[in-house]
Amino acid sequence: MGASQINELTNLLLAFRRERDWEQFHNPKDQALSLSLEVAELLEHMQWRNGQVLKDHLATVKSEVADELSDVLGWVLLLANDLEIDLDAAFRKKLLANAEKYPVDKAHGKATKYTDL
Repeated sequence: MGASQINELTNLLLAFRRERDWEQFHNPKDQALSLSLEVAELLEHMQWRNGQVLKDHLATVKSEVADELSDVLGWVLLLANDLEIDLDAAFRKKLLANAEKYPVDKAHGKATKYTDL
């Protein structure tokens, strides 16, 4: 997803919010709380399941998972917009920082924290 796609989705969401006069309720704390709650709803689909049982379940509830991921994305887009964060630039910068923390020659195939590589 490039900057133009992020901007397009953000603008769609801003129009949706503006039409409902909901911006008045959207402060950073409550947006972050809502984001966390949507992530929790996503996690409910995975709780107590592992391996093939998890894979099968996620395939069965794929549209519900898509809805939850969309809710998560919506809160990320709104919060970034309202805090004037360029998500495209921030993501690229963070990916570069992670590449330095997790060099391929040390991290390849490992689920180890960078401090333990």
